[in-house]
Amino acid sequence: MFAGKTATLLRRIQAQTNNCSFQAKLLKEYTQLNKVLRGLCFTGRLREAVGLLWRTRLKADAATYALLLQECLFRKEHKSGRRIHAHMVVIGYVPNEYLKIKLLILYAKSGDLRTAYVLFDNLLEKTLISWNAVIAGFVQKGCGEFGLDLYYNMIKNGVSPDQYSFASVFRASASLASLEHGKRAHGVLIKSHIRENVVVSSALMDMYFKCSSLTDAHRVFNEVVNRNVVTWTSLISGYGQHGRVNEVLESFDKMINEGFRPNYVTFLAVLSACSHGGLVNEGWHYFLSMKRDYGIQPRGQHYSAMVDLLGRSGKLHEAYEFVLNSPFKEHPAIWGALLGACRIHGDLDLVKLVADKYLELEPENSGTYVLLSNTYATFGFWENLAALRRKMRNSGVIKEPAYSWIEIQGKVHFFLRGDVSHRCSAEIYELIKLMPSILKDPDYVPDIISS
Repeated sequence: MFAGKTATLLRRIQAQTNNCSFQAKLLKEYTQLNKVLRGLCFTGRLREAVGLLWRTRLKADAATYALLLQECLFRKEHKSGRRIHAHMVVIGYVPNEYLKIKLLILYAKSGDLRTAYVLFDNLLEKTLISWNAVIAGFVQKGCGEFGLDLYYNMIKNGVSPDQYSFASVFRASASLASLEHGKRAHGVLIKSHIRENVVVSSALMDMYFKCSSLTDAHRVFNEVVNRNVVTWTSLISGYGQHGRVNEVLESFDKMINEGFRPNYVTFLAVLSACSHGGLVNEGWHYFLSMKRDYGIQPRGQHYSAMVDLLGRSGKLHEAYEFVLNSPFKEHPAIWGALLGACRIHGDLDLVKLVADKYLELEPENSGTYVLLSNTYATFGFWENLAALRRKMRNSGVIKEPAYSWIEIQGKVHFFLRGDVSHRCSAEIYELIKLMPSILKDPDYVPDIISS
């Protein structure tokens, strides 16, 4: 029905334009265009609606634009959303403040932070929704420090944060391991008397765990009244990050006893904890329990965790057979876990076999080359190492430089390898020269080959 209406509408617009009668009937066609666009949108034909909008070169009304942009957000059709914005620019349509916020959210979610910030900066009135959108966009893109700056600017401008603001701030603090910023935001949350929210509570727990404040994280968990599987999974994952295997398994058992069903994320945290603890039998128990007891089909990450568990325990050939018989044998992470285990236990034959497969599956990932380089260097495969580096250069793969950071009195300091840009570089390097003689253990032999 809508296909017929769309074709008819286009023919009529073209005919009326040629006969110079288009202006007289513009209002009628404008109304019909909005009706057809909404109909296409309601029937899930978003791309057809955007295509029609471009072909007619007519302005839709604000409500139709809002519906189209909302559909783009809901369906994660960010490219279609950008086409709608481009259409507005081409025909000279100036969006109202509501549509500007929709566009801001669209660009923030798509990761185009530069355009999102331009839209945000040009808003006549910056509402809480617009602040939350731009803060969340920068935090999700890994720019936690800038996200925190925006949060503090929001408060300075008299806008009170809500649960979405706090969730973003806690994630930013967690990514920077900035306990001071996280605690400060937690204090504001307590004073705000905002109703308990699962997302905020989980983000707060994660922040404390990432900042190595396990006691505060467990205190937050104990204060949560309405717990669910997300809350329990945050607790289990947090303990797993710190290798607290007993706490992980105890928390998992408590969750089951309280009647909550674990999800695939919960099992991933439990399997990872078993791997770090070398608990092979327990790991197999939980892995088989996923499908048998809860109907959860293990994913590639779960198979990788099992390979890591078997590999760390020295069961390399069992791990290799497990990979070959798994439905995810083309999953790069599985081979990466197996390669790491081969490197630890020194199986030369298996290293060459696994390394070739790993590189074949993920040739454009710089992390693949780093792991392979370290592995080849460990076993003295210098010809393989030289060939690998030539291949990396020829394929144009570039490794992002690693960095370290530390927070002192609320300020985060970043350091790259060989960095001399810090204002205290001279004093830092002087202290580094003294440290080996102070910390040196007479029985310690450094591993400099794989560094």
